Amino acid sequence: MKVADRIARLRALMEQNGIDAYIVPTADFHQSENAGEYFKCREFISGFDGSYGTVMIAKDEAGLWTDGRYWTQAEKQLEGSGISLFHMFEDGVPTMEEYLAQIVPENGKVAFDGRVVSMEEGQDLEKALAPKNITIEYSCDLVGDVWEDRPEISKEPVFVLDEKYTGESVASKLERVRNVMKENGATAHIIASLDDVCWLINMRGNDVVYYPLIFSYALVKLGVFIWYENIKIDTLVDTRVSNGN
Repeated sequence: MKVADRIARLRALMEQNGIDAYIVPTADFHQSENAGEYFKCREFISGFDGSYGTVMIAKDEAGLWTDGRYWTQAEKQLEGSGISLFHMFEDGVPTMEEYLAQIVPENGKVAFDGRVVSMEEGQDLEKALAPKNITIEYSCDLVGDVWEDRPEISKEPVFVLDEKYTGESVASKLERVRNVMKENGATAHIIASLDDVCWLINMRGNDVVYYPLIFSYALVKLGVFIWYENIKIDTLVDTRVSNGN
């Protein structure tokens, strides 16, 4: 299926859901610099495989925003796709948020998979679209509905890193984290950054390209530690560690 055909199918889903524009960023659920194959939705829908950029698909137009490292590459890879290239950070070139505020009609709807968009990005978009009362739908993965042979999320094995390499036990690290929590009046601490999770649990894996990380989340409470691993689209599988230690 060609890129133009993929976009046509995406637009059909957008019309069914009353969506005026759909955003496809370059990220996984943890904003990792190098997303795994499962998360290469922007590449799938546009054909552009650079490591940085965001695609916006509207009813009658589409655009890719990327920086100067990729302009020559993007021009070649976007040929025949119907996607226009926007040179990020150049004078006179609107940001994606500014462009959406121009083309999306009053009371329209913009959508994306909120799990791969940072809070700051979402807030910037909300601010830009508010004057036109545009609704933001952040819970739909439309590209996933188009991508029939999408790769699975990594199932690589994980391993414990010996304390002789880490220099500190998990119990000691948790105690230090909980002491800081108590100092700040917190009873729960959510950790979403993969390097922080792996540091805390003294474990490593191969879920992210070029980095020995494990695709997971952690929840530290004063009486229990919960590690959410083997993340799937519709569920979190939790693993309780050492009776809450």
